[in-house]
Amino acid sequence: MTHKAAILHEHCLALFQAGVAAADPHAAVRQCLLVDDDQLRIPLAPDSCQFRDAHWQKIHIIGFGKAACAMASAARQVIPKHKLAEPGIVVTTYENLEAVTGFEVLAAGHPLPDRNGLNAAQTIVGRIQSIPAGELVLVLISGGGSALLPYPVDGVSLADKIAATQLLLACGATINQINCVRKHLSRLKGGGLARLTAPADLHALILSDVLGDDLSSIASGPTVADDSSFADAITVFKSKQVWDKVPASVKDYLTQGAAGLRPETLKSADPLLNTTSHTLVGSNAISVTAAAHASRQQGYQTLIYSQNLCGEAREVAEQWVLDANSLLSRGLADATAMIAGGETTVTLTGNGKGGRNQEMALAFALAVEQHGLPCRWTFLSAGTDGRDGPTDAAGGIVDSDTLHRIRRAGIDPQAALNRNDSYPALNAADALALTGATGTNVADLQILLLYPFSE
Repeated sequence: MTHKAAILHEHCLALFQAGVAAADPHAAVRQCLLVDDDQLRIPLAPDSCQFRDAHWQKIHIIGFGKAACAMASAARQVIPKHKLAEPGIVVTTYENLEAVTGFEVLAAGHPLPDRNGLNAAQTIVGRIQSIPAGELVLVLISGGGSALLPYPVDGVSLADKIAATQLLLACGATINQINCVRKHLSRLKGGGLARLTAPADLHALILSDVLGDDLSSIASGPTVADDSSFADAITVFKSKQVWDKVPASVKDYLTQGAAGLRPETLKSADPLLNTTSHTLVGSNAISVTAAAHASRQQGYQTLIYSQNLCGEAREVAEQWVLDANSLLSRGLADATAMIAGGETTVTLTGNGKGGRNQEMALAFALAVEQHGLPCRWTFLSAGTDGRDGPTDAAGGIVDSDTLHRIRRAGIDPQAALNRNDSYPALNAADALALTGATGTNVADLQILLLYPFSE
């Protein structure tokens, strides 16, 4: 790698880390919990003048998601100790597991649910159902919550729910589509947790990993109303042409629900919502803005390419190359950064190893080879949680020499992309973005640095 290429790699990673830091869950929670005269006050938005408060006798903390440990630690530092009902409960992924004083910390499977997640969900339900009126359940929600707390409805086994989730992941379903199905197969999602918490008060601090910050989609909306229906869940499977592959118990339950024979998710007119509220404490948009700010500080001309980057990863990558060429056709006098945030999808056609960010990075390099990019360039696509799909990489970081290094290792990069095998190809080129678990999750960040040959 040339000296200039190494610098661009360092800059890409630094801008990514700036975006991750902006989603720091500990800081986000601390700024949204205030104590005034021994009474907890919770702003309904960061820097808001509207607050949720009451003379709660006890405050019970329940946290779940990839950032749950950091969020729980921050909450415990702020809330007066004599108000806390201990121990609280935290459920997180295996790689984000750490001890938190005053909490029972449990680990469970992600992105596919497992038995530990079911046990954790049952533990939470057992706790919240006994909390009386006049007390507060403070729920700390972050990315990954959907998979971490599987609690299937009656008649659907955990194995069948996992099979349905795998089916959707493999056919390129969006996170919103997957969550629509999850909500209708769960006792907790789609407002189920709010139902179980009554008559106690509930307030959720939410770190969003969903584009557009649709609260009913974040962790499948366990504390908010859901406007989707059983019919919508069935449509997800049918639109992906996999309805005939759905486990019989799942198909039967959804069909009965569509016929009005099973209870729907919590709807916005339900009076139960009078005792629930929420605060959005972090999001992908905030991280994109932070990465852009860091880019300008590094001296780059900076433009936000997209705050809602979605679609098939390899198609999005090619379109970005075309758009970058359009930009370059107008002349490139200064180093430029194009920054995006979002969450692409991958339709599996092979059985290789990788994730959507690694696939997008490899596809980007191949698209440059096809269409050209008349400047020095480095492209990074990575998940803010530090894990892309079922791998130890956050994503990929590629440049003009990446494909040469892959081929020198005896791997055909196009064939690797075709079989969804981006991980070993990028690994052979030392092009994996390896950050380790970050303790947060606000979807993905993409950074393209363009550097004129004249400099």
